[in-house]
Amino acid sequence: MIRTNDLTKAYRTDEVETTALNNINLVIRKGEFVAIMGPSGCGKSTLLNVIGLLDNPSSGQLHIFENEVSKFTERKRTNLRKGNIGFIFQSFNLIDELTVYENVELPLLYLKMSTSERKKQVNKVLDRMQITHRKKHFPQQLSGGQQQRVAVARAVVSKPKLILADEPTGNLDSANGETVMNMLTQLNEAGTTIIMVTHSPSHAEYAHRVIQLFDGHIITENIKKEFHL
Repeated sequence: MIRTNDLTKAYRTDEVETTALNNINLVIRKGEFVAIMGPSGCGKSTLLNVIGLLDNPSSGQLHIFENEVSKFTERKRTNLRKGNIGFIFQSFNLIDELTVYENVELPLLYLKMSTSERKKQVNKVLDRMQITHRKKHFPQQLSGGQQQRVAVARAVVSKPKLILADEPTGNLDSANGETVMNMLTQLNEAGTTIIMVTHSPSHAEYAHRVIQLFDGHIITENIKKEFHL
């Protein structure tokens, strides 16, 4: 499903060049749950952004959904993301001016889905995330755990093939963190491929495989659970 070949990402200014990813070679199979760990600044979020088509690599190849996308234009990246990739962020990234319902509905508007189908999809996912009773509320009226449930709902409402989660439990207490991890596990068991950046060893245990990054390199890969296609 995802394959990188000598993937490199460097950031340049007039005075300095910083290599965030250095010759990353990686294969992630359809339906796999992969955790990415490592110290701050090691390239975890950069790798997620490149895989998520939010950024282009400086060199190397990225194959995703049977496309070699490393030279894609912004428009091509955007079109491939639509309906295929869902994002969950540590800071939730909800839109304060929109209700819970409207935040979750947003990805479906970009897909030009009919009003009736949008309503059906949004209500279904809100019920699944046990947040229906808050659908008319605004993000600032919710607890951190509730906001993250909304963020998960928004990520999965379009039924994406791939979910990218960047520290999805980082701003949550332990109970709400476990709730989010259980949600991700259920989504993975239903067939969604998940790549998660985390600093939490206990949350990494939910994954099939844990990849350790250091200074832009993959230094280890540990199998946590058997994975079957």
